[in-house]
Amino acid sequence: MNLNGKVALVTGSGRGIGRAIAQKLAEAGANVVINDVSDAAEATAQEITTAGKPSLFIKANVSSAADVSAMVEKIVATYGKLDILVNNAGITRDNLAMRMSDEEWDAVINVNLKSVFVCTRAVLKYMTKQRYGRIVNISSISGIVGNPGQVNYCAAKAGIIGITRSVAKEMASRQITVNAVCPGFIDTEMTQKIPEKIKEGYSQRIPLGYFGTPRDIAEAVAFLASDEARYITGQFLCVDGGMTGAW
Repeated sequence: MNLNGKVALVTGSGRGIGRAIAQKLAEAGANVVINDVSDAAEATAQEITTAGKPSLFIKANVSSAADVSAMVEKIVATYGKLDILVNNAGITRDNLAMRMSDEEWDAVINVNLKSVFVCTRAVLKYMTKQRYGRIVNISSISGIVGNPGQVNYCAAKAGIIGITRSVAKEMASRQITVNAVCPGFIDTEMTQKIPEKIKEGYSQRIPLGYFGTPRDIAEAVAFLASDEARYITGQFLCVDGGMTGAW
């Protein structure tokens, strides 16, 4: 997968899956823009630069239209274009539906779902003029099968699949592809907090028998962002060790 000369924005790329995606795209030759709400994410950009590929860090709240507009304008002013958008930013605020507060619902919907729309709308202004673009949205198998205690998260991730399919149809004539990757259980800081006994139970429900890594997700994203995937759009790819197929 050759991404030489491409410019990519990866939201929420300070750590975990987003960080792995940014690193993979840089390895494939892309100029990668790191985004997060924390200054700590600048370390990811520095790591990529140290590895030999200059990277730009932009601190921005991706659920804010003003922040996103300013970020995208800065990217285009710096590189002259924007070819790839990976909507990865996400949070959790778990609770049972009957106990979930408006604040817990709104926080997750804003960061996990609204941001996908806001960022997509902002980049399409430039991608349509280029008549080229690759948008990859990070959804989740939770948006397909549901998960107790995560009605906000599951609603957002299901909504991402809807956005993916709608925008794919709208933008196909401009040679802009829009796809989603749905991770299963991935070994990240979030899943590392799960008690070992519960993790063992989850592993038994995964046909391959183990949790994936952020790199597994990154490889799928890099493929969908490449020209090798030029004839794929409006799809969601489950990277879950076979879990949803065996549900």
